[in-house]
Parts: sequence; structure tokens; C-alpha cells
Amino acid sequence: MGVAALRPLAELYNALLTATVIGTVARRGEAAAADLVFRLFRRQHLEKFLPGLEKLGLAREPHAVACALYHYHSNALGGVRTEYLRESDRKAWVRYPPPRWMWRGTAIAAVPHSVSAAMLRGWHGHNGVTLGNPRLGFVCTGMTVDGMPGLEGYYLEHDRELAEAERVRFAYGEETMPRADPSAMPKLDAAAWPPQRLARVHRAYASAYIRTLLQVLDEMPDGTQARAELARAARLVGLQFHEAAATELGMPSNLSAGTRESALAFARWLAAMLQADGEAAETGEEGGEVTVSVARWRLAEGAALRDPLAAFQAWGALWPGACAAHDRFLALSVKCAPRDGSVAARWRVQRR
Repeated sequence: MGVAALRPLAELYNALLTATVIGTVARRGEAAAADLVFRLFRRQHLEKFLPGLEKLGLAREPHAVACALYHYHSNALGGVRTEYLRESDRKAWVRYPPPRWMWRGTAIAAVPHSVSAAMLRGWHGHNGVTLGNPRLGFVCTGMTVDGMPGLEGYYLEHDRELAEAERVRFAYGEETMPRADPSAMPKLDAAAWPPQRLARVHRAYASAYIRTLLQVLDEMPDGTQARAELARAARLVGLQFHEAAATELGMPSNLSAGTRESALAFARWLAAMLQADGEAAETGEEGGEVTVSVARWRLAEGAALRDPLAAFQAWGALWPGACAAHDRFLALSVKCAPRDGSVAARWRVQRR
């Protein structure tokens, strides 16, 4: 079931990321949400961009082309639709057509311009800096959150160095991405990316955003408040998305049983989700109650979190929410403790 659970876990994490940002917009304000998104994408950029260029074989392409191709390939591997067009060595387009992965479902209606723009400022506008090319910038010609048919724009190598504020420019109405033949777009070697590997990359793409989100919240001055928003969003996502995640695995949801069999079914589901994320989860029984245990929380391994326990508790609110959606006469509790920069945990599925 580990491989089968990859997609539903990726969907849960996608929803959690969106819900956290939207919850921040609604409860803490647009500026706080834009700051969160900027920090999230800048950290992802600093960790992943240069290694990703090498892995995708793009490091020796012209800078504008390499950047556009990086976004085209890396997002496509994560399950995000993308388009690409090269106009010249110094100008290359990338487009993310709707539906937008980042702003899942109807949540897109609650995303302000500044919050979507913070993503571009955090990542796209910093590519030139990371490449040591101060002339390289990103020109955005449309964003879906502003009612346009996709987020699109182009990397452009200018004739002069750009000031920080010029690295991302909005040029609505000036240009639009030219028509591109889908069959002519570059493709990765299918033999190197079989379906099972793509499923793992899809999950890893979503999982990496959650890991980075935990790191960002850990570093923020108002991290306690920000983690509280993550925990609130996580419980709601667990409630709202458990049925879909269970149905995809052929498992039950929305029971009103409160039985041992129902508790065992939820424990199997929870273990499958954790195992899909690379956790060494084990089911068992203790004191007549069904348990799920992990000796180490691998999602946070190597993340250098200052407070891994607080991060675990915020992320972990997903699972009591999912348990309540599985069976309203069950409750999920957890005992957790720090362990060498990680967390050991045991969940109990309790009948009420």
C-alpha cells in the first residue's frame, strides 16, 4: 500500500500548504501571508535551484533558458502543468496554466495579488542573483489570481544590472506568451522516469514544501502564532480530505461505529500515509487500544529545527482531524518526545 498511498498523501500536503496560506490571509492579514510565502519560496530556491539545474542537465544552458526550463521540468515532475517557449538565448517563457497547484480549488479566490507575487519575488526574482548574473530578471505578464488564464512570464537577460526591485516586473497587457506547440515542448527521458518514480517525485514535491514550511515557521519571530495557524489548517484539512484519501486506497470513511475494527482500519490508513512519506510507522496494541508508532520523525530529519516538538505538534494536527472524519466515535491522541533533533511518537486510536 506504500506506493498506492503516495498520491493521496501528496494531495493532503498540497491542501495543507494552500490552507495554511489562506488561513493566514484570513486570520493574520495579507502582509503576514505574503511574508510567509516569500520566506517559503526563497528558502526552497536557496536549497533546490542549483542542485536542480545539475540534476536536470541544465547547468550549461544560457541563463534565461536554464531558468525557464528548470521551472518547466521541476514543476511537471511534481504534478504541476507547465508550458515552455524559448525565444532566444536571452529570453525564455514559462507558463503555469490553471488550475493552479499552489492555490488549490476555490481557495484561489482568496489569494491577493501580493501573496502570489511573493512567490515570484522569493524564487523567480532571485535566480539571477544565485547564478551570479545581475542582469537576469523575470517579467510577469499574468497571474491566475488576477483573473488571467495562467501564471506566465519570461526570463530576460537585460543589457544592464538590475536593482533588487527590478528583478520581478509586472507587465500586464504588454505581452503574452506566444503560441507553443505542446508536441514540440522538451520531454525528459521516459525510461529514466517510469510511473512509480514519478509517483514518488510527486509525493516528494509536496512533502518538500511542508518540510520547508516547518523550517520557515521555526525561524520566524512570530513562529508560535504561525504554527498555531498551521495546526488549525491541518486539522481542517484532515477533516475535509480524509474521505478522498481513504477512498483512493479502498478504505472506509465517515463511519459512526466506534468499534475496534474501525480503530484498526484508521490505524492502517494512518500507517500507510506515514509510510508513504518515508516514515518507519508500525501498528500495534497497548492497553487494549490500537497504536501507530514512529521511532523518529523523518520528515524533520536534517531540518535543524530549533523546536522540533512544536513543529511536530502543528503538522500532526492533520491526523486527529482525519480520525474524526473516519469515525466520529473515535479520537486520536499522541505522546511525543524530542529525540536527537527529531521526534519519537505513538498515536492511540481511542474509542469513545
